[in-house]
Amino acid sequence: MRRASVALAPPEAERGGPDDRALVRALVAGEPWAAAAVWNRHAPKVFRIVARVLGPGADAEDLTQDVFVSVFSKVPGLRDPDALGSFIVSVTLRMLKWELRRRRVRRILHLSEGAELPEQAVEPVDSEAREALGRLYAILDTLNADDRTVFVLRHMEGMSLPEIAEAAGVSLATVKRRLSRATELVSSRVEHDASLAGYCKKGTARDEP
Repeated sequence: MRRASVALAPPEAERGGPDDRALVRALVAGEPWAAAAVWNRHAPKVFRIVARVLGPGADAEDLTQDVFVSVFSKVPGLRDPDALGSFIVSVTLRMLKWELRRRRVRRILHLSEGAELPEQAVEPVDSEAREALGRLYAILDTLNADDRTVFVLRHMEGMSLPEIAEAAGVSLATVKRRLSRATELVSSRVEHDASLAGYCKKGTARDEP
């Protein structure tokens, strides 16, 4: 992942860095070190979410950078500086929603994305795993953007339902409804995919002592 140029950080950065409230104040004040500090703290999580939602073939690095361009432009209007982390995730989800819809249109028009899997993404360890991953994302491609994002945030990213609701700007009931719908659809299609179902069973067996 390309890193932002790192400017001199304040002394407290050596002790773990300023909190999000201090980072927001520094960004608004135009402190030269602030943008790099925000990037270093929050970019790994954003990249991980983007890579997991979009799957193989996605240019997660570019979209991650686009997220922070948007974040930096909107920070002056942030009402709660302590909520910088959840604000960044909410911006990420909005951009992912737009990207998923764009990709759906491109598929309908039979256009090729032509992107390569970034080195930073988690790569499958063998051809069998790679095939299973591809088949799983083919199933995820059938979900709408909202359901797919909730499914990934819950089952792959491990976020709690309240965290997802806050980031997505929807009610907890809406998150539960989307997750239930997505999980039921994905589970059903995995069960009807002989190779994918077999791989999942094999993976479960490996995890057992």
